[in-house]
Amino acid sequence: MPSFWRHVNQVLDQADIIIEVLDSRMIQESRNEEIEQKIRTKNKRILYVFTKCDLVDIADLEVIKRVLKPSVFISSTEKLGTTILKKKILEMSRGEKVIVGVVGYPNVGKSSLINALAGRGAARTSAESGFTKGMQRIRVDSKIMLIDTPGVFPHKEKDEFKHAKIGAVDYGKMKDPETAALRLIEEKKSLILAQYDLTGEDSEEILASFAYKFKKIAKGGKPDIDGAARLLLKKWQSGKLRE
Repeated sequence: MPSFWRHVNQVLDQADIIIEVLDSRMIQESRNEEIEQKIRTKNKRILYVFTKCDLVDIADLEVIKRVLKPSVFISSTEKLGTTILKKKILEMSRGEKVIVGVVGYPNVGKSSLINALAGRGAARTSAESGFTKGMQRIRVDSKIMLIDTPGVFPHKEKDEFKHAKIGAVDYGKMKDPETAALRLIEEKKSLILAQYDLTGEDSEEILASFAYKFKKIAKGGKPDIDGAARLLLKKWQSGKLRE
């Protein structure tokens, strides 16, 4: 991780504008306060980009957009907002050539955003968290050059549930998927019950019901809680469990 931070610091020095990529479903949770502080210290301009906007109510984003300025929301999968994003970058650069650094948590959608902007598979993408290992330069057009960075965690942040929720730690690599899944159920109880037609009063019962629903069964016919927890987290991280 220290070497990843070295790459990020280099990008912050080289770039004229910094894009912080945020998950539209969890904007505040996916903000990296340590990176934002570094951007302010270096007196660089920041542009907030909310990804996965197709998974939320746009009206809610409009409210947040008035607080986090300047900002643009996009959906790389639905090809929404990329033209507006290019225009905003050029507006901030006053039409001059510009280097734009792209930062954020692991697996928040940086590479997908870059691919959408460049209109081709310019940055490698993967469903696995932390796929980008170092800096990548991608030319969008004659005026915009992007620099991708590996995703990084704030140095003192150890919240595994937060990392699972924003997809920064892949569901398959979680040390304690059960606790993370139970907390997700607590926060999204109505959504999970309705979407999967589950039963149960508390989080443990609901997770067990989810296990039986998706045939995650251990020996003796008991629910495979670990397998069910990872599957639930997978559905959340992939956007299949949606608001």
